[in-house]
Amino acid sequence: MRKSFVVACSALCATPFAHAQSSVTLYGILDAGLQYTNNAGGASLVRQTSGNINGSRFGLRGSEDLGGGLHSIFVFEGGFGLNNGKSAQDGRLFGRQAYVGLSSERYGALTFGRQYDALTDTLIPLSATALSFGDTAFAHPFDNDDMIHSFRLSNTAKYVSPAYRGLRFEAQYAFSNSTDFAVNRAYSAGLAYSGGPLSAGIAYFQVNGSRNSTINSAGAVDINESQANNTAGFVLGADVQRIMGAGVNYDFGKTKVGFVYTHTRFEGSTSFGANGSSVNFDNYELNGKYFVLPQLSVGAEYVFTSGHVNGTSTFGSSPKWNQVGLQTVYSLSKRTDLYLEGVYQHVSGHNFTAFIYNSGGASSTNNQVVGIAGLRVHF
Repeated sequence: MRKSFVVACSALCATPFAHAQSSVTLYGILDAGLQYTNNAGGASLVRQTSGNINGSRFGLRGSEDLGGGLHSIFVFEGGFGLNNGKSAQDGRLFGRQAYVGLSSERYGALTFGRQYDALTDTLIPLSATALSFGDTAFAHPFDNDDMIHSFRLSNTAKYVSPAYRGLRFEAQYAFSNSTDFAVNRAYSAGLAYSGGPLSAGIAYFQVNGSRNSTINSAGAVDINESQANNTAGFVLGADVQRIMGAGVNYDFGKTKVGFVYTHTRFEGSTSFGANGSSVNFDNYELNGKYFVLPQLSVGAEYVFTSGHVNGTSTFGSSPKWNQVGLQTVYSLSKRTDLYLEGVYQHVSGHNFTAFIYNSGGASSTNNQVVGIAGLRVHF
């Protein structure tokens, strides 16, 4: 289907300009499963879910050869719930990505629109939250470091350099689109390396004024996209949110292992009763993936998160999270696979309760377990 669609679109696009080579590709992922949560608000929960490993999506990706190694490019990608057909990302038609730009083999790519930040591009491939691994359920507590891109950035200008001796640099700026330039804007930068079996990355990401995003809904961040917002005492918005991190991955062939560290600081937050003070998270992740057979893989993740909350009276000031995730994937074909995964989380600290991302709700205790069986199809 994809090949015939590309050929037809290429012929159509190339008609007015015989010298131009164009292509448009339709693509997507359908991910659905059955999920069990031992405690969601004080009761066990069994439900049919969408997007357990990869968010269900469809998209169009296009490119036109302008000559001299220069291409015009675009991507429109929408997320949706396979179980109910509703648009995701707070109801947006193309809420996952929507951008257009120019790409040069020599000078890199410059794009404009709704896009991922540099930290997402640089560190997610090194984490268990990578698209081929655990993704949503394997998120660090509350996705505090945006490692599963629980919100995207609108109004973004982004530059990605070509690779030079394995190194690639990128920078991004998302405008507030407001007369108040500093409210609800974001920027990031990252450096990635890939050479042989070794991959590494380092990145910095900052959002200013996301606490006021309900006032300026046209700004860079829409915090309503995140399931974690206003859950288990966590409030996403802040006067300033800073994330910095680094990671490394090594591929031994059948086995790949990695380590990722991130530090997140929310300044002017109301999370956990902080009353406009600061909330910090330090996340330490170990991950590994092993191919038992070419079509059968087993993956594991351990995350330790140390938190610190200033100015709280209801919650303890130094919570600690321990989270373990296991996953196995069996490929029926190049595009279709079956999977099983389980996640356990334990949190310590006064009045804190466990919350595994996409679990269906926070636990009423400091422990939570989630198990998922599902089917995933790429097209």
